[in-house]
Amino acid sequence: MAFYDQKVKTRAGEEFDLAQLKGKTVLVVNTATGCGFTPQYEGIEKLYEKYHDQGFEVLDFPCNQFGHQAPGTDDEIHEFCTGKYQTKFDQMAKIDVNGENELPLYTFLKQEQPDEEVKGMKNKAAMAAIKKLSTTCKKPGDIKWNFTKFLVDKEGNVVKRYDPTFVPGDMDADIAAII
Repeated sequence: MAFYDQKVKTRAGEEFDLAQLKGKTVLVVNTATGCGFTPQYEGIEKLYEKYHDQGFEVLDFPCNQFGHQAPGTDDEIHEFCTGKYQTKFDQMAKIDVNGENELPLYTFLKQEQPDEEVKGMKNKAAMAAIKKLSTTCKKPGDIKWNFTKFLVDKEGNVVKRYDPTFVPGDMDADIAAII
């Protein structure tokens, strides 16, 4: 199954066919509103504002699997993001990214990009600590924590996977290269 064959649920509970994103560059990210990485919303929004008019979209999937850091309803999460971080991109329905109830899109993303490169000693130490906390990361390729990011090109190829410590602004050159 390819990226554009996937269907997901919107925050309103409606089906969203990813085929609608053909020809666009897409950032897919699992998020949480109560995580130490939550301020990354600001950097993701800056990328969205910079590249949206050139065909850049963000698929934001709240996920409560890591430390129960995405409490609340889909609407409450949306209100938090728009209020605190002035996000213009919408959040999708809350999902699981690992395990028996994982969203099929995430099964696909993990197969296409099974691991990410962690750069820097500080980030490697943070990811080692996260790995110990993550109870749903059970097999190779599983999502380790909130704010794992996947970059998808205009043809639906998953070109890169970024670890949770990766600062969104540092994706700028990767996005610019494929937009």
